[in-house]
Amino acid sequence: MPNNMEGRGLTDREMTQLCLELEKGRCQSINSTMLEVSHKDLRDIYQQCLEKATNNHYRLFELMEQKGWYKTELASTDQMEKVQEYMQNNLHPDQQF
Repeated sequence: MPNNMEGRGLTDREMTQLCLELEKGRCQSINSTMLEVSHKDLRDIYQQCLEKATNNHYRLFELMEQKGWYKTELASTDQMEKVQEYMQNNLHPDQQF
């Protein structure tokens, strides 16, 4: 149910979507920083932050999915096999060097 009385404010759905997008950006930022950190202890701290952020993101996604605000389509077995084959053929690290 919208919470924007008289057209002011955001709906619950809009606020949750914004939180989801912000959390996604936070995950990307933390991950990008982790790629540049060489100090083990600092990297471990960032790893913990990333884990919390990805968990938050997933909880927001689950909430939106439960409320019908975020619809996803299940992949068929054929689609999954195609992706698996692509990953094996194109992204194998031993083949790049």
